[in-house]
Amino acid sequence: MSYDVVILGLGYVGLPLAQQATRAGLSVLGFDVDETVVRALGDGRSHVDDLSDDDVAAMIADGFLPTTDETLIAQARTAVICVPTPLSEGDGPDLRAVLGATSAVGRNLRPGMLVVLESTTYPGTTDDEVRPRLEQLSGLTAGIDFHLAFSPERIDPGNEVFGAHNTPKVVGGYTRGCTAAAAGFYGRFVETVVQTRGTREAETAKLLENTYRHVNIALVNEMARFCHELDIDLWDVIHAASTKPFGFQAFYPGPGVGGHCIPIDPNYLSHNVRSKLGYPFRFVELAQEINTTMPAYVARRAQNLLNADGQAVRGATVLLLGITYKANIADQRESPAAPLARQLAALGATVAYHDPHVRTWDISGVPVSRTDDLEGAAASADLVILVQNHREYDADHLARIAKRFFDTRGVTTAREAHRL
Repeated sequence: MSYDVVILGLGYVGLPLAQQATRAGLSVLGFDVDETVVRALGDGRSHVDDLSDDDVAAMIADGFLPTTDETLIAQARTAVICVPTPLSEGDGPDLRAVLGATSAVGRNLRPGMLVVLESTTYPGTTDDEVRPRLEQLSGLTAGIDFHLAFSPERIDPGNEVFGAHNTPKVVGGYTRGCTAAAAGFYGRFVETVVQTRGTREAETAKLLENTYRHVNIALVNEMARFCHELDIDLWDVIHAASTKPFGFQAFYPGPGVGGHCIPIDPNYLSHNVRSKLGYPFRFVELAQEINTTMPAYVARRAQNLLNADGQAVRGATVLLLGITYKANIADQRESPAAPLARQLAALGATVAYHDPHVRTWDISGVPVSRTDDLEGAAASADLVILVQNHREYDADHLARIAKRFFDTRGVTTAREAHRL
């Protein structure tokens, strides 16, 4: 048996990629070290938001094979690494999963194979970390015996318009031949493939995309603070500025940034600049400082709303609505709801939450209770904070029945609501 591709890492990036490749008629092998994940997928059960159980069952019916057997990697013509790269303690990427997956590929690398890294990381990882390990373990030479490339993942969980098929795919190879091989592979199931000069350009393109968002979100988050003090409606300001048909793109403030990309990826670039060039990437570091303090700012605003009515935050019940990092999904990675809950608990508040997508929420050291009675909890809480605006919420209605309602997403029009 041979496979067109083996995808290493079957999470939020790897599984949608496997689905798209399977739909295009490619024979797809999925490799993961987590036996529980592999077993569930084999039984047709999904663990990511963008794929349903029916989607996974259809993939299995079309020949997709999830496995923990790394020897099967040798049967694939292409290997795509889609494993997580969390931050290490020094704010650089933790490459343990990448290097583990690279080793698995290296032990099973065959002449003529294409190896693609999709995991977000700092510029130089593909050439300086992945390539030497592949060559050492296989005895083969990149660009001669096998192809090597980087292609940044651009999965946007919950996006109903852009997915793996119609989101342009950036590819950069170790050599021109490697770039061409990677472009040919992705061209089989992605509408548009964009080729860069090399791996470092492709790696940096991903970091630029998210640094751009990180910095602009920090800009409006800082504006939210002084606009509140000056009694200026920032949401109205953004709406007005957005009417300009050129030269402006709207970004919105919030209780903090979440997900893997925005709060994490720019730090890879900042760390790389500091470690290799010896000076700071000041925009990124300032943006990080502003965005990471937003949960504390929201907690202070919450305290002030209670104080204005003569109620202490200590002993008050605060209900958080929506604890995921993004609306209408279950993904809690780096969600600002967690540091916000810690801040409120430190002030003495009793914290409860409602989220139709999250059954359990465990925050180390912070007792939080879950409620299914949305309206009852909203009416009885001393303060309701809209952290994430899921489609299940009628924010204006909840603001009217709540004692106090703090909207951190700018979606309410009811006069009873206080907006960030």
